[in-house]
Amino acid sequence: VQCLVVRGCHVRVFPWSAKASELLAWNPDGIMLSNGPGDPAAMPEVVQEVRVLASSGVPMFGICLGHQVLALSQDLKTEKMFNGHRGVNHPVKNLLTGKCEITSQNHGFVVSRESLEANAEVKETHVHLNDNTVAGIQLKGRPVFSVQYHPEASAGPHDSRYLFDQFVDIMIHAQDAVPQ
Repeated sequence: VQCLVVRGCHVRVFPWSAKASELLAWNPDGIMLSNGPGDPAAMPEVVQEVRVLASSGVPMFGICLGHQVLALSQDLKTEKMFNGHRGVNHPVKNLLTGKCEITSQNHGFVVSRESLEANAEVKETHVHLNDNTVAGIQLKGRPVFSVQYHPEASAGPHDSRYLFDQFVDIMIHAQDAVPQ
C-alpha cells in the first residue's frame, strides 16, 4: 500500500474473499494482488475471481502469492519447492531489460516452468538466477504482470521498486486509451 501511496495512488484494500464484481464496481485504475502465506492451489475460488479480473482490461500487478494465483488463473501450474526461497539476497534477472536485481523472497511454491512454456498467452519476464525458477510473468496483450518476490520489502533490498513505477505508468496509459 505504501509503495503505491507514495506514487500518488488512492488505495482501497479489499479482503482476500472479495468478489471480482466488488472490485470492478469500484472502477479502479489498477488492481494489486498482494502477497500472503500458503499453497495457492488451496484457493480455487480466489483463482476464479482473479481469472475474471485478468480478463477485465484493468491493469493488474501481482506479488508473490498474488503472482502464483494469477498464474493459476491462466491455467499454469504451481509446484511445492524442496527448499523454499527465504531471504533478502536472491538474484533475479529481468528478461525484458537484461538487468539483474537482488530481491527479497519468502515462498515455498513456484510457477511450473513446464506449464509456462506450454502456454502461448503468458510470457516469462523474470528468472531466479540460482535455480532457474520462474520469477515473473506477463499476460500477452493485457496490462497484467506479476513477480514471485517482494519489491515492496522494507528495509530492502529496493532494486525492484521500479515495478511500482511501471504499474503506475501502465494505469496512466490505460486511462489515456479509454475514449472520453
